[in-house]
This record gives sequence, C-alpha cells and structure tokens, in this order.
Amino acid sequence: MNTDWWRTAAIYQIYPRSFADANGDGMGDLAGVTSRLGALQELGVDAIWLSPFYTSPQRDAGYDVADYCDVDPLFGTLADFDAMVAEAHARGIRVIADLVPNHSSSDHPWFQAALAAAPGSAERSRYLFRDGRGEGGVEPPNNWRSHFGGPAWTRVVEADGTPGQWYLHLFDSSQPDFDWTNEEVHEEFRRILRFWLDRGLDGFRVDVASSLVKEEGLPDFTPVDDDEMPPYDGRPAVHDIFRDWRRILDEYPGERILVAEAWIKPLTRRADWVRPDEMHQTFNDVLDVWNAALLRDSIDGALTAFSAVGAPTAWVASNHDSVRPATALMLARAERDGGLGPRTTGIPAYDVSLPRARGMAMLMLALPGSAYLYQGEELGLPEVTEIPDAARQDPTFFRTEGEQYGRDGCRVPIPWESAAPSYGFGPGEASWLPQPETWGTLARDRQQADPDSTLNLYRAAIALRRTRGLDRGAVEWLDGSPADVLAFRSGDTIVLANMSTETLPLPTGEVLLASAPIEQNVLTPDTAVWIHA
Repeated sequence: MNTDWWRTAAIYQIYPRSFADANGDGMGDLAGVTSRLGALQELGVDAIWLSPFYTSPQRDAGYDVADYCDVDPLFGTLADFDAMVAEAHARGIRVIADLVPNHSSSDHPWFQAALAAAPGSAERSRYLFRDGRGEGGVEPPNNWRSHFGGPAWTRVVEADGTPGQWYLHLFDSSQPDFDWTNEEVHEEFRRILRFWLDRGLDGFRVDVASSLVKEEGLPDFTPVDDDEMPPYDGRPAVHDIFRDWRRILDEYPGERILVAEAWIKPLTRRADWVRPDEMHQTFNDVLDVWNAALLRDSIDGALTAFSAVGAPTAWVASNHDSVRPATALMLARAERDGGLGPRTTGIPAYDVSLPRARGMAMLMLALPGSAYLYQGEELGLPEVTEIPDAARQDPTFFRTEGEQYGRDGCRVPIPWESAAPSYGFGPGEASWLPQPETWGTLARDRQQADPDSTLNLYRAAIALRRTRGLDRGAVEWLDGSPADVLAFRSGDTIVLANMSTETLPLPTGEVLLASAPIEQNVLTPDTAVWIHA
C-alpha cells in the first residue's frame, strides 16, 4: 500500500445498517460488509468509510454513542470488526470509521453519572450543563437552536425531583454535547483513538469536527446572513485538539488519516483544518448544483484554498445526510436546504433526473484529489420520498412534526440482487426501512450485466481516473465554450459537462467515456464526456 494514498483515493462510504444484512434481522451489519467487499474491490475503491457501528441506543442511527470502544450487537462484535478489517486489507482496501466527539448518547455512563450528580460536580463538568435564565431558571441559557429543530437545550429533573439545570445538545436531546475545556474529555478520546488504531483502523472521519469548542460564555446568536458563523463553529481552540490527535496517528505505521466534517464558511477557512500538522482532508461539498458558472467558481475556490496549505481537495457529491444526486440535481438549493417534505413540489421523474447524476459523477471523478462516493450512488439510486410516516426513523421528522422528511430517503437499504428477498440486502424479506419496488430494476446484478449501466459507468470512470492521471492532474479551463458548458483539460484529457439545453459539437479526439451515448459527434444536454486530445 502506497504512502500518501489518501491524496488521490476513491473512498466509499458505507452506512452499515443499510449496506448488507448477514443474519437476516433486517439491519445491516459488519459481517454483511465483509461479505460484499469483493463487489467494492471490483468497483475499484481504495478505502471504505463506515458510519458509526458503536454501542448505541440508535436514537440517531448510531451517531448517539453509548460506548466508543465496542460494537453494537445490532452490527455484530469486535471479532466481526477485526474480520472485516482483515478481509478489507487483504483486498487492498483501507478502512476508515466515523468518530463522534462533539456529543455522546444520553445513555453514556458519563452522562448518566452527570444526571445523578449535583450541579457543579466533576461528573457534570464533562458536559455543558448551565443554569437557566429568568426567574427560577425557567428559560434556556441562550437562544441556540438544534440542528434537528427546536431548542438546543433540555432541562433536567434533579435527584430531589425539582427542575434543575439545562444541558446543551446541538443535535437531538439524546445527544448531549461534551465540554472540551475539560481535560478528562481530551484524555478519553486519546484512549478511544488508540483503541481502534491498535485494531488496524486506517483513520477516522470526524463528525461535526468544527463544533467541538464553543465560544466562552455561550452567547446568544441571531444570524444576520447565511455566511455568519455561529459561536459553536470554527473556534480557534478546536485546532489544538486535532493537532494532538494528529500526533497520535503519526505514531502508527501505514499513514493513518483524519478527515474532517467541517462545514465552515468561507472555504478558505475550511482549509485551516487541513494544515500539515492537523487533518489530512476535509470534505468539499460544492458539487451539489447543475450550473456551469457556479461549479467553475466553486471548483476554483476549492483548489486554490486547499493547495495553499498543501492539501488535496476531497470531493463529495452525496452522503448519508444529503438528498441523493439522482434527485437533488434537478432541484434548486433553496428547495433542498430546508429539507424535503410533504410540501416539496417538482421532484422529477427518475429517468429525467438520472442523467445529471451520471454527469456529475464523471465531473467529480475527473477532478484532482480524492473522491468520496456514498453507497448506492454507483447504482444511481434516487431519494426515496414515499416512506410511510409510521416507518420513518430520522429525529428530524419528529422534531419538525413531519414538516421535513429528514434523511431516511437516502438511507433506504440498497439493492444487490433483483429477484432476491429484500433485493439481496439480506437473506430475508425484512429491511429496517421499506425498499421501493423500483429497487429491482436498479439492483447491482441487473446493472452488472448492462454495459451502459450507472454501475459500469462508475467502474470505468474510477479505473480511467487512475490510468490517465486525472486524480493527480490539474484543471486548465477551456474558454470559448457556451456559458452553460463546463470545459477543462487535465493532462491529455478534455472533460466536458453540458449543462445547457442545447447539443454541443465535440472537439476532435477519441471519446474515452461518456455518461450517455454519443451520436453524430454531439454532446446532448445533461451529459459529460472525457476525450483523449
């Protein structure tokens, strides 16, 4: 395995509960992941990133961790984890896991001890407990809002039965935020890092990496514009945490990595997370709109910001928290940012929306740096909006009283075999979220046999990306094309993405790969092509 592997890697995100179910209980598991690693080797990825599989009450699908150093029985055992890592490494695939340091589960022993302890105790100092405002402390300590809707504070009942202090939770009330001014929290996460690195893990994707440190005094926040950073994002002291972690990872062989989820604005500030002594990567989420001018500006901005600190750009078009590209790219950002819901209109038919997703895949895989793929993206899966309310599980749905569907639509278990029970997700019919009937036509076995399928497009693009050096290349914009066409050269490869409503004559050269059939030497709308020039 090469050093600096992460600079050009194709990394595949696995949402364990929805990837593959080995024991037939309707929930994906680590043994299921192991059983399907051959398919990922065929796809050509360099590494996998797993969403949380730790012990958890699963109120937020595992992002509410009760024990950071064990596997939840839903997903298997530590022995299953070890077997998965060993099999992945045998296939030349590295393994990255989510780490959730901003908050724990309310079931975590530390938080249970905090609830049982008195205000001002050492147990409460591990979290952000504060007295309320107003007479009798009846108002929250500040006006912060939860990312899942509603206030970011919950009041506890003290041991004597009286209303007591409030605790901060930037997410669900079952996810209390740690207080990172407490050295005990730092030491605990050093222990957690070493536990998994000792078991062969190749790195961590750090959830909510930008929010660990809150501004002193926890002041109110009323944003004036969308670019204003709240007092719980991007505080300078957060960098000291990751410098400490980087020193730990650097003690281990094989170049273990840290990847930040840091949604910081502007992009130049996000690059602060990937300086040489901090994170290796942070996600760049600009590939979420089908607009040539916006994409060109965003790509330029990302390449400039990250190259200035010697870091690669980590491109991502979707993940477990976002609307799938095969639906999202036909919707305006404003329609998606508030979350899809019953009031959302204009969701296009699948055959209308899929071409843009295929074109965006080719664009992303032509850009220099690393590329993150979310499971099912390679199958062109759309967002599932028709889930019965009784089957929904995302806290966002409940905290917004059904106004937002939340993230269940991108988390529906993926299809492997068109004629198998649960479309091959598991040996039985059960799946923790219901799968739509359309999954049969999109199943991996059906696509594997179709040379024009989305699966085979991804396989070809990942392979060509390496052999033609696109992952190590540069972006040289080609002017002179229509305004709605994105055109650039990387080495001896020309990349065109036609985002206009008109056909585009192709330049001279050999067509290497196209997201739709090329006829009469023109590129149809919503299509991308790579040309050897």
